[in-house]
Amino acid sequence: MQDPRSRKPDPKILPKPLPLLQQEWFQRIAAPTVVGLTLLVLWQAVCRFFQIPQYLFPAPTDIASSLIDHAGLLFQSLKITLLVTLQAFALATLLGCLTAFLIIQSRLAEIGLFPFVVLLQVTPIVAIAPLIIILVKSTSLSLVICATLVALFPIISNTITGLRSVDPGLVSYFRMKRAGRLETLMRLQIPSALPFFLAGLRISSGLALIGAIVGEFVAGTGGQSAGLAYQILQSGFQLDIPLMFAALVLIACLGIAMFFVMSALTHLLLGHWHESAMKEQR
Repeated sequence: MQDPRSRKPDPKILPKPLPLLQQEWFQRIAAPTVVGLTLLVLWQAVCRFFQIPQYLFPAPTDIASSLIDHAGLLFQSLKITLLVTLQAFALATLLGCLTAFLIIQSRLAEIGLFPFVVLLQVTPIVAIAPLIIILVKSTSLSLVICATLVALFPIISNTITGLRSVDPGLVSYFRMKRAGRLETLMRLQIPSALPFFLAGLRISSGLALIGAIVGEFVAGTGGQSAGLAYQILQSGFQLDIPLMFAALVLIACLGIAMFFVMSALTHLLLGHWHESAMKEQR
């Protein structure tokens, strides 16, 4: 008698591959692309039909032409803004994790520190950025501090939430095994908090960029250390509106790129075991 496990599957009952238009990865790429191209075509048509001047509202072709003409200047500014953003993001991640670990371990530390963490969140960075720039002599360092303050709160809040969202049964098991605080933190709380922590990183990556742009607006630094925000200010003074929009396009592209990088990191770390990432991949 033939072993059922050795039988080859009937090709008639095998699931047929979905057409390209019905595949999820294609829809995720095609749908935003179609919407974006449609909006660009409408934008271009309205500007050309009503003959709107460039100094009022440029057409997409005018913005693309300005981006090409000033590519060297804009990409140099993009590099400076990106450097400030990455430095602030890294610093916010380090400080946010250390603060969250301290708060979760000590009730007294939570009572003493958390109100000031909330204070940083509710205080507009535009209000305190001039003071930071005055007190800190280095312009680049002051920009990093401004962006760090903006990006700090989501990391602290999400990490604390994740560290506290541990299964009580697992906590009791670790206590039964007489595990110390450090061992419980490293082997139980941190793995459990990883999804919350990565969600905080996705939010903070965009906030770090916003903080860098706001700091550049307030500082108004020109010369070789001029970021994209300065190019927006300068082009506004000169009524070079296509250049202004070109800088805005680069800022938007930078923010989208950072979000996708953090999303890819989330899928890499959580995609094979956590429900949130596994559901997104289905």
